[in-house]
Amino acid sequence: MSEITDQDFTGKVVLVTGGAGFIGRVICRAYLARGAQVVACGRREPAEPIEINGRAALFVAADIRDPEQSQGAVDAALAHYGRLDVLVNNAGGTPGVEAATAPPVLTEKIIALNLTAPLVLAQQAYTAMLASAGGGAIVNIASVAGARPAPGTAAYGAAKAGLLSATKSLAMEWGPAVRVNAIIVGLVNNPAAAEHYGGEEGYRNIAKMLPLGRMAEPQDIADATLYLSSAQSAYVSGAQLEVDGGGEVPVFLHLAKS
Repeated sequence: MSEITDQDFTGKVVLVTGGAGFIGRVICRAYLARGAQVVACGRREPAEPIEINGRAALFVAADIRDPEQSQGAVDAALAHYGRLDVLVNNAGGTPGVEAATAPPVLTEKIIALNLTAPLVLAQQAYTAMLASAGGGAIVNIASVAGARPAPGTAAYGAAKAGLLSATKSLAMEWGPAVRVNAIIVGLVNNPAAAEHYGGEEGYRNIAKMLPLGRMAEPQDIADATLYLSSAQSAYVSGAQLEVDGGGEVPVFLHLAKS
């Protein structure tokens, strides 16, 4: 067996949901830099092209909560490039909302975006991968909220927990042709979300509590995505890769030292 030393996606076609977002844009650029043809989909077209080294992603406007629109994103990849090799289910998110007062319609929308839509799109991508490329890889972007309590975002945490469970089930159903893995994303350095962490001071204090001493950067997530969809992880499927800087320190330990 020859040693694999790089991540070359030349000739591969990658579909990234939420491709114009904070993390999604970096994921798209990472694949472009490694030779892939990239289709980025999202509800709003980016203000600037998603590109690197003169290579740009194809943007497709789509609300992935609508199965017809998500199928349209898959069809666009096939129409432009003739195949689909990788799906990155990156789109997701939630507003902060107390469970006791969350409107049912909001709960439904959160679950639709973070669980139902990725499942439907994975099914659509699976069919396209088998027909066009003979196989492929799916990477689901999950969250620590799905692996530990998520007060204030209960529906989001429940949806991400469901996505982690689905990842293992799909890996069993769809192997060996299509590998399915998930990334459990920890706290991410996003200046737009500083207030969620209690402002700049709270942001710094939380970052210092993490074993690696910092929050994740979008590139950390992109690097993990590249690995899970590359030949380097050819024997990895159904995995849940934690990209969280070592995990959050239990509160009781912090209080005992304060």
